[in-house]
Order: sequence, then C-alpha cells, then structure tokens
Amino acid sequence: IALEKASREVDEMIFEQLLLQAKQGDPKSIADILNMYQPLLLKYSVIDDRLDEDLYQEQCITLIRAIKLFRI
Repeated sequence: IALEKASREVDEMIFEQLLLQAKQGDPKSIADILNMYQPLLLKYSVIDDRLDEDLYQEQCITLIRAIKLFRI
C-alpha cells in the first residue's frame, strides 16, 4: 500500500510538471495532456453511435483553454 501511495505521488508530481509546462505554452506538454485525455474526449464526442468530429475538436479546444486557466 505504501508503494502504491508513493507511485501515485510521483504520478501527481509528473502531471503537475506537465501541467506547468503546458500552461507556459509548451506544445509537447499540451499534446501529452491531450493524448492523456483523448479516450475521455472521444467517449463524449460520440452522438448516436457516430463520432462528431466538430464536437471532438471543440472539446480539445476547451481542454487547452482550461489548461491555461488551471491554478496550481
């Protein structure tokens, strides 16, 4: 259990660094976060069993805007 907690803390630190870099406009960090959340974004972009590409694109844009607004 202690090992799992330590691993989770490392993951949180790595994500925090990634988020800080993304907030500063680092394209690779932004892309990494988008890739991390891609399954969720795709899941919520399906309407009537079809991928709504415009909705997916809007959700990606919203995520990028949210990264810039997120307070650490």
